[in-house]
Amino acid sequence: MDYSDDCDGAICLHQQRPGEEGQGALLFWSNKRVAQQQPSCKAIADELNYSISQVDPKKTIKVGGFRLNPDGTMKDKKVPLARSETHLSELLDGVCNSMSDYALHVDPDTQHKQYMRFAPRSSGATGDFPDFKNFQFDGPEASSGLKFACESVVEELEDDIISLFSEDTEHVHEELCNRVSDYCKDSSHTNDEL
Repeated sequence: MDYSDDCDGAICLHQQRPGEEGQGALLFWSNKRVAQQQPSCKAIADELNYSISQVDPKKTIKVGGFRLNPDGTMKDKKVPLARSETHLSELLDGVCNSMSDYALHVDPDTQHKQYMRFAPRSSGATGDFPDFKNFQFDGPEASSGLKFACESVVEELEDDIISLFSEDTEHVHEELCNRVSDYCKDSSHTNDEL
């Protein structure tokens, strides 16, 4: 089947061309999943960046193999905990639980729609959040759909996510969502809010 793309910022919808019939329910489910992968990808990057920033930069973890050197000693090295594979794997295990803190936000001036975090973080300032009247809370189905999309993204891209974050890549959400996954590649807007 052939589809045309209509992208409205963070919400990309794929519609049937006129004359195509049948499989509407299947298309709706598939399209909703695709439409939520982009904002969930950006939310993953936002949540991981925040979690990494909360770790004391002085904390380190010993990493290395279990190989013995010829003199009988084991070689290991210390790396910063925040960007270690072990820590990033732990963060990825729980990152999708925070998708319930996101809702669809409609910019009152441009009518641009995007998923944004509405809930303040436990240690963050509450003054940085937009007015709640611009959020659309569509019930638990919306956040569960975003959580499912998040879990799909994490499952599909876990190794790439860990690699990008362990290297401290600049503009990691653009790298992850555009170059690595192509979830946002065709979007007409780049979302710097997430």
